[in-house]
Amino acid sequence: MRLLRLEDDGEFSLVEFVGKNIPCYAVLSHTWGLDDEEVTFNDLVNGMGKSKAGYRKIGFCRQQAANDGLRFFWVDTCCIDKSSSAELSEAINSMFCWYQDAARCYVYLSGVSVGTGRWKTAFKKSRWFTRGWTLQELLAPGSVEFFSVEGEPLGDKKSLEQTLHEITGIAAQALRGSPLSYFRTDERMLWAAKR
Repeated sequence: MRLLRLEDDGEFSLVEFVGKNIPCYAVLSHTWGLDDEEVTFNDLVNGMGKSKAGYRKIGFCRQQAANDGLRFFWVDTCCIDKSSSAELSEAINSMFCWYQDAARCYVYLSGVSVGTGRWKTAFKKSRWFTRGWTLQELLAPGSVEFFSVEGEPLGDKKSLEQTLHEITGIAAQALRGSPLSYFRTDERMLWAAKR
């Protein structure tokens, strides 16, 4: 697993971990922008990408992880070398576990602004809820926190439980961490149907 490590100067660098000796880390859950807007693994290796729109999300995750006392964080756009089909395949197969093992999951909602004063309406209509990956990013981590595009906290999985249930149809018990095996297959398929 490759993580981003916060350095003493405020910058970050890619670090690879093999086996089970992986430090505590945060993960970023987000919606992807256009391909040329996202910071990639190659961008970071080549010291580029700071001018891309997607860098804002990485900067947010870096700061939030630091605020939470975490030195490591994971962002899918730049921690996976998508030019390697083997690495991409391994990442896709490992992602549920990576989210499950994360100390924190930060959901960065680029379409939700607190500046409008009507963030709850935008939250309910967020594109984030329509993605295929939303299920695992919402259910796997123990700690899921939602943030506006400005980086302002909106709530967490617990405080927003009823709203999350209404938006996704996911049972409250599943949102609280009950094992997925407790739910019928047809019920779980309904959760996925909107994605």
